[in-house]
Amino acid sequence: MSHVTEPISPLRQRMIDDMRLRKLSAKTQTAYIRNVKEFTRFLGRSPVAANAEDLRRYQLYLVEQGTASGTLNAKITALKFFFGTTLDRPEVARKLSPVHQPRKIPLILSLEEVTRLLQSAGSPKYQAALGVAYGAGLRASEVVHLSVNDIDSERRVIRVEQGKGQRDRYAMLSPALLDLLRAWWHHAHAHRQILPGGWLFPGQNPVNPMSTRQLNRAFHQARKAAGIDKAVSLHSLRKALT
Repeated sequence: MSHVTEPISPLRQRMIDDMRLRKLSAKTQTAYIRNVKEFTRFLGRSPVAANAEDLRRYQLYLVEQGTASGTLNAKITALKFFFGTTLDRPEVARKLSPVHQPRKIPLILSLEEVTRLLQSAGSPKYQAALGVAYGAGLRASEVVHLSVNDIDSERRVIRVEQGKGQRDRYAMLSPALLDLLRAWWHHAHAHRQILPGGWLFPGQNPVNPMSTRQLNRAFHQARKAAGIDKAVSLHSLRKALT
């Protein structure tokens, strides 16, 4: 049975091209398209015909639905891009108003809790991957896209390619983290889980990197096994470092 691909309208294709021209990430592009589609469903007609009052009604509708401030602001950003860039009608979205987001003090893990979590990670690969997130302060997407060649044990640094802001940078490699990585390295080679010059943390197929979803799942399983009841996320490991 052949797969039928949904045709892309000229308007959506133009928006996609506009986002690609500005090198927006694939995740951002998907979110922008989704938010414009949601507005279109609310409007009940082509967004090309929308006016400022339609956008005002939509924002009021979102507020009345209890939409979280962060989510609301993300939708506003997408619509401002669509009307301002793709349609070249910035005046239509000019009165869309981002809402204040109250700053909350994030929950962080203590050194003792991080130690318990890493010990509960279950496998050398997950211990090393979570250890990199904590010890080097890397984001999940940065951890899973590390290659074997990004680890410089002599200079004690980790090369992070195309991190946040599409910039390359170096992160410090502590002796303790290097020990974790070496333990994973020896285990992976003994079981033929890493390809020469390949991904440092491969998926089930070593040709592909481990997914961020898989790493997040490993974090929460380790948190539960370690008996940590705090409502923390993988991102909390980076906060624990600072």
